[in-house]
Amino acid sequence: MAAAVEKRGTAREDIALVAVTKTVPAEIINQAINNGIMTIGENKVQEAREKFDYISQPVEKHMIGHLQRNKVKYAVKLFDMIQSLDSLRLAEEINLRTQTKMPILIEVNTSGESSKNGCHPREAINLMKEISLMPNLGINGFMTIGLFSDDAEKVRPCFKTLKQIYDEAQSLNLPNTNISVLSMGMTADFEIAIEEGANMVRIGTAIFGPRSAH
Repeated sequence: MAAAVEKRGTAREDIALVAVTKTVPAEIINQAINNGIMTIGENKVQEAREKFDYISQPVEKHMIGHLQRNKVKYAVKLFDMIQSLDSLRLAEEINLRTQTKMPILIEVNTSGESSKNGCHPREAINLMKEISLMPNLGINGFMTIGLFSDDAEKVRPCFKTLKQIYDEAQSLNLPNTNISVLSMGMTADFEIAIEEGANMVRIGTAIFGPRSAH
């Protein structure tokens, strides 16, 4: 991360690290927090429900996986941010269920892969405008997952696309928005993401090793 930041010409402190804890047991998560991790990201609500009671240290918790509407009532109590809001219907459900203002990121499918969630890049700004009218949601920025490719450079256009959306969003004056988070980049491509403007990366394998199959 430090090397990528130096290449971009900004400070390491400008990049937030989310440790992706999918399938990682609570005792290992606690060790990571003791070693300086301040934010964790979970992919599944059910797994978070099973683990979070055993996380003994204070840490910020982000939902980074696809969120089903029938799990929102649990998610709003478990997480400090939802990074994977990708539709108006999901936004409406979160707005209805949360008791406090929930920070969210709009997930954008920048790779065009049908296996990935996220709104179409052309829809991102309009979706943000609609969500900005919901009083219980605070739009903090955008998230994407880069193209799955062995050639890391093929991922770069995905990050460039989201940075353009992020810059356009920052130029708008909308209610309930504070566009300050650009979450992109994982273990295989976070250096490129940082070069292209990411200020939050989501890293699991490089911290915890290959995850188990379940």
